[in-house]
Amino acid sequence: MKAISLIAVLLAGIALVYTTSDFPAWGDPESPASLHVSNLYIEQSYEKTHTPNVVTAVLADYRGFDTMFETIVVFTAAMACFFILRRSREECVLEHYYYRHKATGLVVRMSGACAAPTQGAFEQIDSDWTPQDVVVSTVCRLLIPFMQIYAFYVLAHGHYSPGGGFQAGVVMAASYLLLALSHDLRFVIARFSERLMHILAAAGVTIYVGTGFIALTTGANFLDYGGLAGLLRMPLASGHSLGILLVETGVALTVCSALIMIFKLVSSQGTINEGL
Repeated sequence: MKAISLIAVLLAGIALVYTTSDFPAWGDPESPASLHVSNLYIEQSYEKTHTPNVVTAVLADYRGFDTMFETIVVFTAAMACFFILRRSREECVLEHYYYRHKATGLVVRMSGACAAPTQGAFEQIDSDWTPQDVVVSTVCRLLIPFMQIYAFYVLAHGHYSPGGGFQAGVVMAASYLLLALSHDLRFVIARFSERLMHILAAAGVTIYVGTGFIALTTGANFLDYGGLAGLLRMPLASGHSLGILLVETGVALTVCSALIMIFKLVSSQGTINEGL
Protein backbone atom coordinates (compact mmCIF):
# COMPACT_ATOMS: atom_id res chain seq x y z
CA MET A 1 0.00 0.00 0.00
CA LYS A 2 2.87 2.39 0.73
CA ALA A 3 4.38 1.79 -2.71
CA ILE A 4 1.01 2.25 -4.41
CA SER A 5 0.37 5.43 -2.45
CA LEU A 6 3.81 6.79 -3.36
CA ILE A 7 3.24 6.08 -7.06
CA ALA A 8 -0.20 7.75 -6.93
CA VAL A 9 1.24 10.85 -5.25
CA LEU A 10 4.10 11.07 -7.76
CA LEU A 11 1.73 10.74 -10.73
CA ALA A 12 -0.59 13.40 -9.29
CA GLY A 13 2.40 15.69 -8.67
CA ILE A 14 3.67 15.25 -12.22
CA ALA A 15 0.18 16.01 -13.59
CA LEU A 16 -0.07 19.17 -11.48
CA VAL A 17 3.38 20.37 -12.55
CA TYR A 18 2.51 19.70 -16.19
CA THR A 19 -0.66 21.79 -16.01
CA THR A 20 1.31 24.83 -14.83
CA SER A 21 2.57 25.24 -18.41
CA ASP A 22 -0.89 26.56 -19.32
CA PHE A 23 -0.79 29.28 -16.67
CA PRO A 24 0.02 32.87 -17.67
CA ALA A 25 3.41 34.25 -16.71
CA TRP A 26 3.79 35.54 -13.16
CA GLY A 27 2.63 39.15 -12.98
CA ASP A 28 1.51 39.21 -16.62
CA PRO A 29 -0.66 42.35 -17.03
CA GLU A 30 -2.31 40.79 -20.10
CA SER A 31 -3.59 37.72 -18.25
CA PRO A 32 -7.39 37.26 -18.12
CA ALA A 33 -7.45 37.87 -14.36
CA SER A 34 -5.64 41.20 -14.75
CA LEU A 35 -7.73 42.34 -17.71
CA HIS A 36 -11.21 41.42 -16.50
CA VAL A 37 -11.69 39.98 -13.01
CA SER A 38 -9.48 42.29 -10.95
CA ASN A 39 -10.79 45.43 -12.62
CA LEU A 40 -14.38 44.33 -12.08
CA TYR A 41 -13.81 43.77 -8.36
CA ILE A 42 -11.93 47.02 -7.85
CA GLU A 43 -14.25 49.26 -9.86
CA GLN A 44 -17.69 47.75 -9.26
CA SER A 45 -17.58 45.83 -5.97
CA TYR A 46 -19.00 48.68 -3.87
CA GLU A 47 -21.75 49.39 -6.38
CA LYS A 48 -22.84 45.76 -6.53
CA THR A 49 -22.21 44.59 -2.95
CA HIS A 50 -22.38 47.85 -0.93
CA THR A 51 -19.30 46.67 0.96
CA PRO A 52 -16.49 49.24 1.40
CA ASN A 53 -13.76 46.61 1.76
CA VAL A 54 -13.00 44.84 -1.55
CA VAL A 55 -11.48 41.82 0.22
CA THR A 56 -14.62 41.31 2.29
CA ALA A 57 -16.79 41.79 -0.79
CA VAL A 58 -14.90 39.03 -2.60
CA LEU A 59 -14.82 36.71 0.40
CA ALA A 60 -18.41 36.98 1.61
CA ASP A 61 -20.32 38.07 -1.49
CA TYR A 62 -18.69 37.09 -4.79
CA ARG A 63 -17.26 33.92 -3.21
CA GLY A 64 -20.05 33.38 -0.68
CA PHE A 65 -20.62 29.76 -1.71
CA ASP A 66 -16.89 29.01 -1.68
CA THR A 67 -16.45 30.49 1.79
CA MET A 68 -19.46 28.53 3.05
CA PHE A 69 -17.98 25.25 1.85
CA GLU A 70 -14.59 26.21 3.30
CA THR A 71 -16.31 26.53 6.66
CA ILE A 72 -17.94 23.14 6.16
CA VAL A 73 -14.51 21.68 5.31
CA VAL A 74 -13.08 23.04 8.60
CA PHE A 75 -16.01 21.51 10.50
CA THR A 76 -15.60 18.18 8.68
CA ALA A 77 -11.86 18.12 9.45
CA ALA A 78 -12.55 18.61 13.15
CA MET A 79 -15.17 15.85 13.14
CA ALA A 80 -12.81 13.53 11.26
CA CYS A 81 -10.12 14.09 13.90
CA PHE A 82 -12.69 13.40 16.61
CA PHE A 83 -13.84 10.09 15.15
CA ILE A 84 -10.30 8.95 14.34
CA LEU A 85 -8.42 10.07 17.45
CA ARG A 86 -10.97 10.20 20.27
CA ARG A 87 -10.52 7.37 22.74
CA SER A 88 -13.01 5.90 25.15
CA ARG A 89 -13.04 7.52 28.58
CA GLU A 90 -12.41 4.08 30.11
CA GLU A 91 -9.29 3.49 28.02
CA CYS A 92 -6.00 4.19 29.79
CA VAL A 93 -3.19 5.50 27.61
CA LEU A 94 -0.56 6.07 30.29
CA GLU A 95 0.60 3.47 32.79
CA HIS A 96 0.72 5.89 35.70
CA TYR A 97 -1.21 9.01 36.65
CA TYR A 98 0.05 11.59 39.13
CA TYR A 99 -1.82 13.65 41.71
CA ARG A 100 -0.65 16.45 43.95
CA HIS A 101 -1.95 17.15 47.44
CA LYS A 102 -3.09 20.77 47.37
CA ALA A 103 -2.18 21.60 50.95
CA THR A 104 1.25 19.97 51.21
CA GLY A 105 2.40 19.65 47.59
CA LEU A 106 2.97 15.91 48.05
CA VAL A 107 2.80 14.02 44.72
CA VAL A 108 1.40 10.48 44.58
CA ARG A 109 1.32 8.03 41.69
CA MET A 110 -1.63 5.83 40.78
CA SER A 111 -1.27 2.77 38.55
CA GLY A 112 -4.02 0.97 36.71
CA ALA A 113 -6.47 3.87 36.90
CA CYS A 114 -7.20 6.30 34.08
CA ALA A 115 -8.16 9.30 36.14
CA ALA A 116 -9.39 9.49 39.71
CA PRO A 117 -11.77 12.23 40.89
CA THR A 118 -9.89 15.40 41.79
CA GLN A 119 -12.57 17.44 43.52
CA GLY A 120 -11.10 16.71 46.94
CA ALA A 121 -7.74 17.45 48.45
CA PHE A 122 -5.81 16.19 45.40
CA GLU A 123 -5.46 17.65 41.90
CA GLN A 124 -4.26 15.78 38.84
CA ILE A 125 -0.97 16.85 37.26
CA ASP A 126 0.57 15.81 33.96
CA SER A 127 2.92 12.85 33.86
CA ASP A 128 5.61 15.07 32.32
CA TRP A 129 4.97 17.59 35.05
CA THR A 130 7.21 20.58 35.58
CA PRO A 131 6.84 23.12 38.38
CA GLN A 132 4.27 25.71 37.41
CA ASP A 133 5.73 29.15 36.80
CA VAL A 134 3.57 31.71 38.58
CA VAL A 135 4.95 34.56 36.45
CA VAL A 136 4.17 32.83 33.15
CA SER A 137 0.68 31.70 34.18
CA THR A 138 -0.24 35.11 35.63
CA VAL A 139 1.02 37.10 32.63
CA CYS A 140 -0.80 34.78 30.22
CA ARG A 141 -4.06 35.15 32.13
CA LEU A 142 -3.66 38.92 31.90
CA LEU A 143 -2.98 38.79 28.15
CA ILE A 144 -5.79 36.40 27.22
CA PRO A 145 -8.71 38.86 27.75
CA PHE A 146 -7.00 41.38 25.45
CA MET A 147 -6.51 38.67 22.82
CA GLN A 148 -10.19 37.79 23.00
CA ILE A 149 -11.26 41.44 22.78
CA TYR A 150 -9.05 41.81 19.71
CA ALA A 151 -10.70 38.73 18.20
CA PHE A 152 -14.12 40.36 18.58
CA TYR A 153 -12.73 43.56 17.06
CA VAL A 154 -11.37 41.68 14.04
CA LEU A 155 -14.73 39.97 13.61
CA ALA A 156 -16.86 43.11 13.95
CA HIS A 157 -14.55 45.37 11.93
CA GLY A 158 -13.82 42.91 9.12
CA HIS A 159 -16.60 44.47 7.05
CA TYR A 160 -14.67 47.74 6.75
CA SER A 161 -11.03 46.69 7.03
CA PRO A 162 -8.95 43.51 6.67
CA GLY A 163 -10.23 40.89 9.09
CA GLY A 164 -13.24 38.63 9.37
CA GLY A 165 -14.37 35.29 10.69
CA PHE A 166 -11.34 33.13 9.87
CA GLN A 167 -8.88 35.53 11.48
CA ALA A 168 -11.12 36.16 14.48
CA GLY A 169 -11.62 32.43 15.03
CA VAL A 170 -7.88 31.78 14.93
CA VAL A 171 -7.10 34.58 17.40
CA MET A 172 -9.83 33.38 19.77
CA ALA A 173 -8.58 29.79 19.56
CA ALA A 174 -5.02 30.98 20.18
CA SER A 175 -6.13 32.54 23.47
CA TYR A 176 -7.38 29.16 24.71
CA LEU A 177 -4.26 27.40 23.44
CA LEU A 178 -2.13 29.91 25.39
CA LEU A 179 -4.22 29.13 28.46
CA ALA A 180 -3.53 25.42 28.01
CA LEU A 181 0.19 25.96 27.48
CA SER A 182 0.54 28.20 30.54
CA HIS A 183 -1.58 25.97 32.80
CA ASP A 184 -2.66 22.54 31.59
CA LEU A 185 -5.20 20.92 29.29
CA ARG A 186 -7.71 20.20 32.07
CA PHE A 187 -7.75 23.89 32.99
CA VAL A 188 -9.10 24.67 29.50
CA ILE A 189 -11.52 21.74 29.41
CA ALA A 190 -13.14 23.00 32.60
CA ARG A 191 -13.90 26.28 30.80
CA PHE A 192 -14.53 25.00 27.26
CA SER A 193 -16.04 21.53 27.43
CA GLU A 194 -15.97 19.02 24.60
CA ARG A 195 -19.76 19.15 24.21
CA LEU A 196 -19.69 22.95 23.97
CA MET A 197 -17.03 22.74 21.26
CA HIS A 198 -19.20 20.43 19.17
CA ILE A 199 -22.28 22.61 19.61
CA LEU A 200 -20.46 25.81 18.64
CA ALA A 201 -18.77 24.20 15.63
CA ALA A 202 -22.11 22.96 14.31
CA ALA A 203 -23.81 26.26 15.20
CA GLY A 204 -21.29 28.18 13.08
CA VAL A 205 -22.14 26.18 9.96
CA THR A 206 -25.85 26.45 10.75
CA ILE A 207 -25.66 30.25 11.07
CA TYR A 208 -23.89 30.56 7.73
CA VAL A 209 -26.27 28.27 5.84
CA GLY A 210 -29.28 29.67 7.73
CA THR A 211 -28.45 33.19 6.59
CA GLY A 212 -28.65 32.00 3.00
CA PHE A 213 -32.02 30.32 3.58
CA ILE A 214 -33.40 33.47 5.25
CA ALA A 215 -32.50 35.38 2.08
CA LEU A 216 -34.38 32.75 0.05
CA THR A 217 -37.56 33.29 2.08
CA THR A 218 -37.58 36.95 1.00
CA GLY A 219 -37.50 36.04 -2.68
CA ALA A 220 -33.79 36.86 -3.09
CA ASN A 221 -31.06 34.45 -4.12
CA PHE A 222 -29.27 32.23 -1.64
CA LEU A 223 -26.78 34.35 0.36
CA ASP A 224 -28.09 37.52 -1.27
CA TYR A 225 -27.82 39.81 1.74
CA GLY A 226 -30.04 42.39 0.09
CA GLY A 227 -32.96 40.15 1.07
CA LEU A 228 -32.22 40.85 4.73
CA ALA A 229 -32.54 44.58 4.08
CA GLY A 230 -36.06 44.11 2.73
CA LEU A 231 -37.02 41.73 5.51
CA LEU A 232 -35.87 44.05 8.29
CA ARG A 233 -36.81 47.26 6.46
CA MET A 234 -33.33 48.76 6.54
CA PRO A 235 -31.09 50.39 3.93
CA LEU A 236 -29.49 48.05 1.40
CA ALA A 237 -25.98 48.75 2.70
CA SER A 238 -27.08 47.94 6.26
CA GLY A 239 -28.64 44.67 5.10
CA HIS A 240 -25.40 43.66 3.42
CA SER A 241 -23.44 44.60 6.55
CA LEU A 242 -25.73 42.53 8.75
CA GLY A 243 -25.61 39.53 6.42
CA ILE A 244 -21.82 39.56 6.22
CA LEU A 245 -21.57 39.95 10.00
CA LEU A 246 -23.81 36.91 10.48
CA VAL A 247 -21.87 34.66 8.12
CA GLU A 248 -18.53 35.86 9.51
CA THR A 249 -19.78 35.07 13.03
CA GLY A 250 -20.63 31.56 11.87
CA VAL A 251 -17.16 31.18 10.36
CA ALA A 252 -15.51 32.41 13.58
CA LEU A 253 -17.47 29.96 15.76
CA THR A 254 -16.61 26.98 13.57
CA VAL A 255 -12.93 27.87 13.12
CA CYS A 256 -12.37 28.59 16.82
CA SER A 257 -14.10 25.41 18.00
CA ALA A 258 -12.47 23.22 15.36
CA LEU A 259 -8.94 24.43 16.15
CA ILE A 260 -9.39 23.92 19.89
CA MET A 261 -10.92 20.49 19.28
CA ILE A 262 -8.04 19.37 17.06
CA PHE A 263 -5.50 20.75 19.56
CA LYS A 264 -7.07 18.87 22.45
CA LEU A 265 -7.25 15.59 20.53
CA VAL A 266 -3.72 15.69 19.12
CA SER A 267 -2.02 16.93 22.29
CA SER A 268 -3.73 14.36 24.54
CA GLN A 269 -3.53 11.34 22.22
CA GLY A 270 -7.30 11.38 22.01
CA THR A 271 -7.98 11.15 25.74
CA ILE A 272 -8.87 14.83 26.41
CA ASN A 273 -7.17 14.29 29.72
CA GLU A 274 -3.54 15.41 29.77
CA GLY A 275 -0.63 16.23 27.52
CA LEU A 276 0.55 19.04 25.26
